[in-house]
Amino acid sequence: MKMNDLHLKPEGKAMQAAATPVAIIGAGDIFPAYVAGLAQFGNLRLVGVADARPEAAAAQSQAQAVPAFSVDELLAGEAQIIINLTPPQAHRAVGEAVLKAGKHLYTEKPLAGSFADGAALMELASAQGLRIGCAPDTFLGGAGQLARTLVDGGQLGRIVAGQATMMERGPDDWHPNPAFFYRPGAGPLMDMGVYYLTQLVQLLGPITRVNGMAHTSWPIRQIPRGPRQGESIQVETPTHLVAGLEFEQGAFITLSTSFDVWKHKSSHIELYGERGSLVLPDPNQFGGALESCEADGDWQSQTPQVFTGRHRGLGVADMAEALRSGRQHRANGEMALHVLEAMDAVLRAAEKKAPVSLRTRCARPDPVNPGFAESLQFQAKPAAQEQSA
Repeated sequence: MKMNDLHLKPEGKAMQAAATPVAIIGAGDIFPAYVAGLAQFGNLRLVGVADARPEAAAAQSQAQAVPAFSVDELLAGEAQIIINLTPPQAHRAVGEAVLKAGKHLYTEKPLAGSFADGAALMELASAQGLRIGCAPDTFLGGAGQLARTLVDGGQLGRIVAGQATMMERGPDDWHPNPAFFYRPGAGPLMDMGVYYLTQLVQLLGPITRVNGMAHTSWPIRQIPRGPRQGESIQVETPTHLVAGLEFEQGAFITLSTSFDVWKHKSSHIELYGERGSLVLPDPNQFGGALESCEADGDWQSQTPQVFTGRHRGLGVADMAEALRSGRQHRANGEMALHVLEAMDAVLRAAEKKAPVSLRTRCARPDPVNPGFAESLQFQAKPAAQEQSA
């Protein structure tokens, strides 16, 4: 089966179930993108926003036409799934409040600011009989699922090695409030490397052991432009990290993440199999072209056609449908906790200058199957709206 056909051959007519009410805590810079993304899925209904800063919720309410509530009001309301868009260091506290209110939790990446906090959230969810979902959900996009088809199809043979690279200059000159990117729980590994690790885990399965090296190139950074131009940022987490990842299926992957690099020419992700190689696009995006080759043959390019735009909230829509049907959702807490432990272990391995074995494991999420888009009542945006979202 070609990936381009994957969403276009439904198993049967999708049930037009009532839309699941969802709400958001956190009215920051990412909020408008979630509003636009969630609107693409007919199985979701966004019913409100709240923020610890009432003025922020009020501003986004007016701009996005979403009702604003206090946090307590939102937790007591009709939403079945609460989406947490607060900074990583607040993920545990907000997540615990959501779970204690009897709501399912979907949180922005990473699951928490530390592995210990993430494990505590998972334990609470289990005790409450509730689910946790977690970004990134970009692996559910066309590019990640096309890669899954190629890896699982066997044309490349067993994946034995690979490399992944996320290196940039950092968010200093484009984000209006970049300081939190340089605090514990963020940095290039936790903030951006999480996309790469999640993609690798969905393709290859769990990681068993990691090694790492890390350093901070500049302990103080100065914001070059924007509303905070000239302000200094105290750097509290490593800004250049190189990790070695050993996967349970036998592959060894090197991962480089950095906020200290102006430009480079490395691919985002390359996988090397016994019978061929695969180059993946940016895992922070849902789409993009892939290149693959078998043995010493020529490179072949493939571009998926479905779920290639801006679809933030795709994981939430899948979670809502999974709750209805009783299956496991794909962007699930178990995988998010495993990825979080891997990142935490890389930092510890760098600090102790020795490998660290991981305690958690997770199953690879099910690949997207025929009828997926229909089951989520997905309505693609016109191209012009995609560009402006």
